[in-house]
Amino acid sequence: MATTSNTSPLLLEIGTEELPAIPFLTELPNIKGKFQQVLKANRLLCEFDFFYTPRRLVLIAQDFPKSQQEETLEFFGPPLSIAYKDNAPTPAALGFFKKCGITKEEVSTITKEGKEILYCQKQAPQIPAINLLEQIIKDFLESLHFGKTMRWGSLKESFIRPISWILCLLDNKLVPLNLYGVESKAQTFVHRNISFEPYDIQNIPNYFDILCHNGVILDQNKRKEKILAEIQQIEDTKGIKVELDSELLEEIISITEYPTALFGEFSEHFLEIPAPCIITSMKVNQRYFATYQGERLYNGFVLVSNSLAQDSKAIIEGNIKVLRARLEDALFFYHNDLKAGFQPERLKEVIFVEGLGSMWDKTTRERKIIQILSQLFEQQLTEIEPNLALLTEILEQATTLSKADLMSEMVYEFTELQGIMGYYYAKALRYDDRVALAIKEQYLPNSEESVLPSNLISALVALAYKLDNLMGLFSVAKIPSGSRDPFALRRAANGVIKIILHFNLPFNLKTTLEKLAPLYQSFNLESLENFILERLDSTLEFNTSLLRAVLATGERDLVQIFQKLVALDSTLKNQDKNLLSQTFKRLANITKEVNLNSALEIKEHKLLAQEEIELYQAFNACVLKGEDYSARLESLLQLSPILDRFFDKVLVNAPDEDFKNNRKHLIAKIYKAFLEIADIKEISF
Repeated sequence: MATTSNTSPLLLEIGTEELPAIPFLTELPNIKGKFQQVLKANRLLCEFDFFYTPRRLVLIAQDFPKSQQEETLEFFGPPLSIAYKDNAPTPAALGFFKKCGITKEEVSTITKEGKEILYCQKQAPQIPAINLLEQIIKDFLESLHFGKTMRWGSLKESFIRPISWILCLLDNKLVPLNLYGVESKAQTFVHRNISFEPYDIQNIPNYFDILCHNGVILDQNKRKEKILAEIQQIEDTKGIKVELDSELLEEIISITEYPTALFGEFSEHFLEIPAPCIITSMKVNQRYFATYQGERLYNGFVLVSNSLAQDSKAIIEGNIKVLRARLEDALFFYHNDLKAGFQPERLKEVIFVEGLGSMWDKTTRERKIIQILSQLFEQQLTEIEPNLALLTEILEQATTLSKADLMSEMVYEFTELQGIMGYYYAKALRYDDRVALAIKEQYLPNSEESVLPSNLISALVALAYKLDNLMGLFSVAKIPSGSRDPFALRRAANGVIKIILHFNLPFNLKTTLEKLAPLYQSFNLESLENFILERLDSTLEFNTSLLRAVLATGERDLVQIFQKLVALDSTLKNQDKNLLSQTFKRLANITKEVNLNSALEIKEHKLLAQEEIELYQAFNACVLKGEDYSARLESLLQLSPILDRFFDKVLVNAPDEDFKNNRKHLIAKIYKAFLEIADIKEISF
């Protein structure tokens, strides 16, 4: 790209020791924005590209401003009545002159908020960019947050890894910098397989050329393309399918400068190990991609090498040797765990949370929760299995064994396999398939995008787990505050809501929590109830005021809340919202002093005005019962024009007490019919 007379090409490379992938990838989405913020603060905004490898952070701008962009500065001073006394400037005025860098002859005035005040306008100085770059780069590097940082040598400054070199060229000339004890040089370093010596750099094209021909693919997107193309070639050649784990792929891109995808195979007898163990071992320990033939895991893997070696045989054999040792350990763990079988009583050795006992105590509470839920959802359970005693036994067994795999050698080695290993052990030990599946699915949903438990039995086991987390941790005052949520209780509440709605379960939040509360020593039910209701707002995508309107009626059944929200949202969507709002407010205001729980008797012989007779008849024709809330709302909303005529023509607060009460009772009945769905006065459009 051609530069203009006011801009120059900028090349900045921060060379480091190998960057740790996970902390770096966590901060990666923020890096460009943070550099942009620093440039903006220094009035040097421009377009730039950001590249990275495990040994370098690179920022390149083809049109970097040679000096700061123009900016008009305005200064507002004290009112004239304060600035001058006896025509002489006061200390307030003198301070303003000093702040602006002007004399009293250069100051002007302006009227602001009806007062004449001192005013100064001047152009900000345009400092050359070369004079600002050292501080800009320092501010940028200090703005990056990777979690843990380290110091080296005698430096006070710290960074994610020691900085080894700094290359900074502006207009193809070295910018002298001294940062983190490193002086900038017009040099870079290439792939270690080629050389450990520095290479001189003249300009940006020269920089790209040297890296390209010496084993460094600077552009992370091109590294990704190379990996994917080579994996595709392996798939075509070997007749397999590679499982492309996106997180693993990004990690590999961040730790390689010249990636090469290679294929290796391990002994088939290791396929006796459950597939998740093999995949986890390959991914976590070795950063390998798993492979499949059809639906079955294949005894092959794809590794991505950062070596430039022409003969890859030794690399593959070395990796096979390392993997073999890992899989032998996994096979040993697997056989040992099967010999030992489930030993849930050993959970007494593991503390859950201080104040809530052991994992065995947690499992015991979950069994009691399951018993309560089984009674609550008895109708739904008998629809899938008439033999309720059998279902109760399956649920009891699944809950008892749900955490037992925490004591297995395999889960001790790979904690992310909890629940999953319990499933495989239950299958191998010939437990009921529904027990095994419930153990596997007990933590679902475990993220925003997660699938839900696949059946009602698994759903109840998952509910028991999440409800105990919520009830237990609230009972010992371990409640999320601000953004902190160390026990993921917001996620647990979201999971409860999603499961209840997905399986359409009758779950009155208030009464259910009251039934569960005796399982815990102390409890503020209202606090937890409000916490879960707050999660409704973030889980369900509706106008917040609609949720507020439904909750204001005292409705606490989660499914009913959802159905009422759907009805409100769809029914009100095409209504005249301003007119409805006015009508709703009048209904609410007129009925403020009426006891809605009273009989609200209406004497037909006291209905004299045509408008109140019409309203009474129309209301009696409304659909007021049933769970088709949309039909009920549509029916009630059809009263809106009749209500408006009633309010315009009929004096509600009539002098005669009987007429007044009759009319108020009629309005109250209509308002009460709305209240069975939502408190309409809470709705804002």
